[in-house]
Amino acid sequence: MAVSVAGIALQNPVLCASGTFGYGVELEPLVRLDRLGGLVGKTVTAEPRRGNAPPRTFETPAGMLNSIGLENPGIESYCEEILPRLRGRAFRVFANVAGEDARSFARLVSRLDRAGGVDGIELNLSCPNVAGGLDFSTDARLAREVVAACRAETRVPLFAKLTPNVTDPAPIAVAAREGGADGLTCVNTVLGMAVDWRRRASRLSARHAGLSGPAIRPIALRVVDQVRRAVGGPILAAGGIATAEDALEFLVAGASAVQVGTASFVEITAPERVAADLPALLASAGVGDVNDLIGTLPKD
Repeated sequence: MAVSVAGIALQNPVLCASGTFGYGVELEPLVRLDRLGGLVGKTVTAEPRRGNAPPRTFETPAGMLNSIGLENPGIESYCEEILPRLRGRAFRVFANVAGEDARSFARLVSRLDRAGGVDGIELNLSCPNVAGGLDFSTDARLAREVVAACRAETRVPLFAKLTPNVTDPAPIAVAAREGGADGLTCVNTVLGMAVDWRRRASRLSARHAGLSGPAIRPIALRVVDQVRRAVGGPILAAGGIATAEDALEFLVAGASAVQVGTASFVEITAPERVAADLPALLASAGVGDVNDLIGTLPKD
């Protein structure tokens, strides 16, 4: 079950997705984190953020909308209070950061590099819930600029998190790799909205929000395929993954590992279950090593 992603050794290819699992420490009483390959923490910004006003989530027929707005304690609190509690564990720790421009992204990465204790850094280029949050993942020049600025600050593997809200993700993926990204995360949420027709109003405080869950899995799978064909791997796949079957679809399409996110809101131990179910499912198909399955979908 062990895989390597951009040189990071994971005991299995299942991680918790950013924004859906806090920073890990909050859920330790409920989930056996040491049975996972890794944990991607909630996005951290330079200063603490309160996020958007409620209501900030809304359940949909096949997923959920959220407009949290990057609520977080800030980079200093993350480095001084949270990271020390995650060191020395069996799972790998990925930090996720978001800045306002290339320079602010770089400062965040530099601070993480000095703090130590993170195995990888995910660059949130694609948050749809803050002003300008999508700019970095819809403009190839900006994506390249942000990743390059961050690359200059650390040797820790960098993963650029891409949006599905573009006509073609390939040019953005190419630009991120040119900027120095070691890998890519596909995908962030899909823009959507919910309306209360009786009140003639949005059901969320923000007019538009990010859709996640099973509804976006086919979209995420398509983006993984497009990105793999454009730049290869490594790819961390996210988007509606709730079962081991889902995870294996993404691995065959070219992902090196998967992130379980929205499923955790329905079943808090979903990531642990997905990881536990993989060996038997692989064995039933005669696959003895999960690496033999990764990227086996023909490219043509």
